[in-house]
Amino acid sequence: MKGIGGNITAVIQTATTTKNAIGEQVKSWADKQTLKGWLDLSSGDSKYTTYNAKMQESTHVFIADYVPLAAGIQAENSRMTINGKIYDVLLIDNPMEMGSGSQLEIYLKYTGGQ
Repeated sequence: MKGIGGNITAVIQTATTTKNAIGEQVKSWADKQTLKGWLDLSSGDSKYTTYNAKMQESTHVFIADYVPLAAGIQAENSRMTINGKIYDVLLIDNPMEMGSGSQLEIYLKYTGGQ
């Protein structure tokens, strides 16, 4: 069986929050895992997907072969950097729930360049 492959390398980063000298919370990002896959524009404007709010907000979807994600990677604390651009992770989905032989779909929201 041939995998998805891909022409895009993406880095998943997770956030940690620390306090600085005056007690303010400071968010920092650390690389957690690199994936190879495909990035596609999905900009959602359809009024027919009212109940799929996370997918509706997404501007892009990243599709890759299934790999177990590193510990601590969750949509709530992650972002992806792809070609110098930053995307918030809205949803991480394994639509077939089959593990090996399946795929990952990561719904993203473009937030800007670095």
